[in-house]
Amino acid sequence: MQEVMNTPTDGRESDANAHDEANANERRPALYGRKVLSFVRRSARLDARLQRAWDAYSDAYLLNINAGEGSLDVREGFVLDDAYIRETWGNGNPLVVEIGSGQGENIVAAAAAEPQTNFLALEVYDPGVAHTMLLAGKQGLGNLHIAQVNAPELFKVTADGAIAEVWTFFPDPWPKMRHHKRRIVQPELAGEIHRTLKAGGAWRIATDIEDYALHVHEVMDGLGSFRNDGNVTVSLPVEHVGKGNADEAAGLEHADFTESARFDGRVLTNFEKKGLAAGRVIHDFTYRKV
Repeated sequence: MQEVMNTPTDGRESDANAHDEANANERRPALYGRKVLSFVRRSARLDARLQRAWDAYSDAYLLNINAGEGSLDVREGFVLDDAYIRETWGNGNPLVVEIGSGQGENIVAAAAAEPQTNFLALEVYDPGVAHTMLLAGKQGLGNLHIAQVNAPELFKVTADGAIAEVWTFFPDPWPKMRHHKRRIVQPELAGEIHRTLKAGGAWRIATDIEDYALHVHEVMDGLGSFRNDGNVTVSLPVEHVGKGNADEAAGLEHADFTESARFDGRVLTNFEKKGLAAGRVIHDFTYRKV
């Protein structure tokens, strides 16, 4: 099996070797048409417990929509539309998609609490996929499925208005300035998400990284297709900092931005607890489809 670095920070890129690989990619000549990915793939094996979970639950939870074994692309001709949702989940309930479900703590808790809602976890990291299946399988959840695909590719083949909400909680911050283009929140993805959301649907985002919060505001606040539904005022630097100069942020010019109160549907995961313990501030966003 291949281990994959996930977009969100439940599977946040923390491994030096993986970032070394990203750095090496930055030094190579640009390839025509090369995708800029928000994760780095690397090889590893599942431990025995997660391998047993994969073997026991993958048929029930993992969607077979990939282009081929080991591929994170969506197979040619696949469409995520109302017909596929009804066939796969067995009903026409609203669908919530989480981009980068990490270890699955949040989406499994949400699926257990909201049986009349369908959930789709998008996760590229093998251990995260296996752990999500383990948590869901223990509870016998029938309203949750997992797709191990590159999220932007899936949204490109999703039908207009097929999704009720999209969640992206604690995405990989890619702290180095030259890696900011790898951040998952980008104008192109925002456009695809807007198209695939139902009327009044929302993209909910959370981060514990101040510079990523500024990045979200820069991408999302100027879009006429989304309304910032927040009512909390926060102060952020108006310039970006990277891994080498993050300590300069406090001395930069600041401005006020509008964000949201904590989303009640997001459980307090182990990752978020560690961030709070480290003194980081959680930034929540709700962008509603206009």
